Amino acid sequence: MGFIGTTMVGRADEQARLAAFVRSATGRALVLRGETGVGKSSLLRHAAALAEREGHAVVRASGVEAESDLPYAGLHQVLHPLLADVAGLDDGTRAVFDAVFGGAQGDPPSVMALGIAVLNLLSLPAHAQRPLLLVLDDGQWLDDSSADVCGFVGRRLSGGPVKLLVAVRTDLASRFDTATLPELPVAALTDEDAARLLDRRHPDLDRRTRRIVLEQAQGNPLALLELPAHFAGRPDGLPADDLGGLLGRHGVPLPRRLQRLFGARIADLDERLRAELLMGALDGAGTASDADAVPGTRYAMRDADPAVAAGLLEVAATGEFVFRHPLVRSAVVRMATPNQRRAAHLALARVHRENLERRATHLAAATVDPDEEVADVLEAAAGSATRRGGALAAVAWLTRAAELSENRTHRSRRLSDAAFVAGHAARLGQAHRLVRADLASGSTESPAAVLAASYQALYQDGDVRSTHRQVSAAIERLRDDGTARPTAGGTEREDVLTRLVNLLLAISQYAGDRAAWERTHELLASLGDLVTERSRLYSGTWSDVTRHGADWAGPVRDAAANLPGLEPWHVTRLGASAYHLDILGHYRPHLQRVVDRELETGAVATGMVMLHQIVLDRMAVGEWAEAEDTGRRGLDLAAEHGHHLFAAQSRAYLAQLAALRGDFGRARDLQAEVDAWARPRGLGFLTQVADSAGATAALGAGDYEAAYLYAIGITRPGTFRPYAYQASRTLLDLVEAARHTGRVEQARAHALAARDAGLPDVSPRLGLITYGALAMTAGSEREAAEMFARAEAQPDAARFPFELARIRLAHGVRVRHVRGPAAARQHLVPAAEAFERLGAAGWRERARAELRAAGAPPRASALSLASLTWQERRVADLAAGGLTNKEIGERMHLSPRTVSSHLYRVFPKLGITARAALRDALNRAEEVSRAQA
Repeated sequence: MGFIGTTMVGRADEQARLAAFVRSATGRALVLRGETGVGKSSLLRHAAALAEREGHAVVRASGVEAESDLPYAGLHQVLHPLLADVAGLDDGTRAVFDAVFGGAQGDPPSVMALGIAVLNLLSLPAHAQRPLLLVLDDGQWLDDSSADVCGFVGRRLSGGPVKLLVAVRTDLASRFDTATLPELPVAALTDEDAARLLDRRHPDLDRRTRRIVLEQAQGNPLALLELPAHFAGRPDGLPADDLGGLLGRHGVPLPRRLQRLFGARIADLDERLRAELLMGALDGAGTASDADAVPGTRYAMRDADPAVAAGLLEVAATGEFVFRHPLVRSAVVRMATPNQRRAAHLALARVHRENLERRATHLAAATVDPDEEVADVLEAAAGSATRRGGALAAVAWLTRAAELSENRTHRSRRLSDAAFVAGHAARLGQAHRLVRADLASGSTESPAAVLAASYQALYQDGDVRSTHRQVSAAIERLRDDGTARPTAGGTEREDVLTRLVNLLLAISQYAGDRAAWERTHELLASLGDLVTERSRLYSGTWSDVTRHGADWAGPVRDAAANLPGLEPWHVTRLGASAYHLDILGHYRPHLQRVVDRELETGAVATGMVMLHQIVLDRMAVGEWAEAEDTGRRGLDLAAEHGHHLFAAQSRAYLAQLAALRGDFGRARDLQAEVDAWARPRGLGFLTQVADSAGATAALGAGDYEAAYLYAIGITRPGTFRPYAYQASRTLLDLVEAARHTGRVEQARAHALAARDAGLPDVSPRLGLITYGALAMTAGSEREAAEMFARAEAQPDAARFPFELARIRLAHGVRVRHVRGPAAARQHLVPAAEAFERLGAAGWRERARAELRAAGAPPRASALSLASLTWQERRVADLAAGGLTNKEIGERMHLSPRTVSSHLYRVFPKLGITARAALRDALNRAEEVSRAQA
């Protein structure tokens, strides 16, 4: 808008900015932001035409309101022209696109994984031979998943010849509002430019009409161009009062007033043509970018020439009819009666009968009365959306399916499903509204009500006492009323029972209380074969691995054999089992692939649990800097969504990390914060983690008496308190604290209790620390050597570097006293190097002291600073000073990715594996360099 012939009026600054954007030698992104009709689309066309003259390839796409709830619909539209030629695309990238666009089964990728795949696609020789401009109009209507990917890609285009230009409306929220992309605001025309545009386009207007048009248009180019058409054929013009009635007064938003103008033209069309336009509008057809649209995904309007003559449609280069402006499409829908819209949706459902999610969208809008067949389609679409990371879309479809259910039982089940998914999507308020809808339909003692209320009480308030009672009572009612008894075809309420059982297990796990767990096991025993095998697996692994964990590793691996095909909450439940058995590392790659997807577009609460599990595994394998970043992210998300339980859990894990890394003050602060919140609520799971962090911090600081008091707060020496999940994990803490405080008998009793409890049969890690504890407390040197050898020989011992280094250090100290310094060094040196790599400050200093006592000062890095390039040294210095990759990049004019690559090369050169060890490694290297000078 604002063109005069091929010249735009009042847009010199915007055109200059767009020309610089198009002609830039490097890739970049730009967002045009302005009100409806202000001329954003015209500016996009201007930029596209300029790009084509400059030799660019241009791909056009447009967000469509009708597709805004279809996951990845917008991204498919953007990429479709580029996916036609994917020669040279690696198998991994191809698999990502297949998983998203339905070509094959596979892990639904995260925004990051999909964004990287898009960047790989854009870098192919077929697309990189000449500059490429991606033009996206009406970005506010892009589905959230697609908008997030476009934002990710737009922030990373600087390395190639690709540019992304997006237009969005200011009056509607969109994901581009927070995409942090450069913006170009497009304002209304000045009074002078508005008058100039009107006079050049409509020079014959009389003075009175000209004044009314300028007043009503308020500098909006679309209004300036469209209003005069309503005076055509009226020799005396349109009276001011009539114009005011047509447009509404200034209190009515301009888009609505413009819709009325188009509505007057639509009303003049015959009924058949209005129906044709309605089909196109409801299916998202007829966008200005349909030349690049995916064939067959939208309805193609036919025989619509009169609408072109009326200025409602245009004819694209492909010969297809397209709406002249999105407001025309809105006016078409608004003018149709409810029956006309339903008839059009039903016809479109038949057109898309092979596309489950599009068919479901149209059937949901077309159906008024209960229809079980339609409800089944919507339920199936919800399952599809959930597996692809679209939990929010799934809630909408399940809710509509419930409304269309033909009997109360089906309605209650679908509302329960919707509430369940909403709860996992961190939409607890929405879950409660769904439950109230279920109760309003006549349901009594609804299991969905118990589920929703208990999720909110547990996650938001940390309430394990009343939720345990409420969920137990709901399970008992299902058991006693007979409706949960299995039949040949299963029962409608069987899934609800399983959900209640699994929730009760989660509540019991957080309680960490023997009495609560015993009541839970007693109730599950009363259910007999109503308890699924997977729930029994959770019960065995979440409750007390010391007593129930043996022999579950195989079943956990079998159950997790098809993680990509499972709903996200199933993945995290199995992840919890895997963690308790110390085999979570096998599943972490899948968690890392899908966690971003769930946090951004899916089951947000489940995504937060995934973050916790990633933190725990990173802590176990020694990736402490990465664990810190993940833990902070989890804490921020939990605080944002009001999940106080998850926030406390994140703080507890961050306290453990701080203790491990020698930041004792922070560890104690976080520990105290967790304990003050969790202990009054009876959250034994969290108070045990807090006590464990206290013990670790005290050991690292050399305060062995405090460490002992924290350790026995978890379990007494010589026993493993039932259902205390940290009891087995703090085995080494208690044994070492007892030895250093002269409690030799208690230390030995505890090591023997671990052996007698069969901990080595539960997991490789528990085997490692059990034999390590036996070596530390052995009564003879022969036994000590034998137990130490068994500890080192444990499968996957190297996957737990901190525990292995502690055992080596303790054994080295013993060997030095018995066999002398030379024999001790073979154990002390690898222990010291491991603590160095990990960044375990307190333990590193202790190992260094033992090495000095053994006659071998700690070995500095054998590699001098000369092995680093100037840029690598500068990046390392800044990173050691605490700067993030982004901050380093800004100082050195590098991308964060390039900074990360430099650090990846620096770490092995300095003999370290974590960012936290950089400062010490650089200092040692400096000392070596000075000594050699």
